[in-house]
Amino acid sequence: MANLTINGKTFTLDVEPDTPLLWAIRENAGLTGTKYGCGIAQCGACTVHIEGVATRSCGVSVSEAEGKKITTIEGLSSGDTLHKVQEAWIAQDVPQCGYCQSGMIMAVAALLSEKPKPTDADIDEAITNICRCGTFQQVREAIHTIASA
Repeated sequence: MANLTINGKTFTLDVEPDTPLLWAIRENAGLTGTKYGCGIAQCGACTVHIEGVATRSCGVSVSEAEGKKITTIEGLSSGDTLHKVQEAWIAQDVPQCGYCQSGMIMAVAALLSEKPKPTDADIDEAITNICRCGTFQQVREAIHTIASA
């Protein structure tokens, strides 16, 4: 059994301590916005925030996440009010297929929390998520739009 605090709610989940956090979030907590991409913490589709830090949840065990504040894409907005990154995604028409976008949004939200006005070098360093549709230019434009607001 594991107690995880996800999006401000406590979930008691019947999982092994070495279960990847991604699977506990998706399969046990039922929050399917966090996506499985590669399973080796390379692509970023599974990015969540742990204590405000963008983290690839497929590479973190449940035991490592216990006692920490976890935020998924479902918890990023506040009620009916979208997060500023989600708003910029819509305004800049960022997603194409959309599969990687929840992880990308989570990574960008963490970057902007740390650096509200990131440079292109900051973006290149922090946003290493893979988008097979190639929306990287739209992502960069959305980040700069938020930073200049």
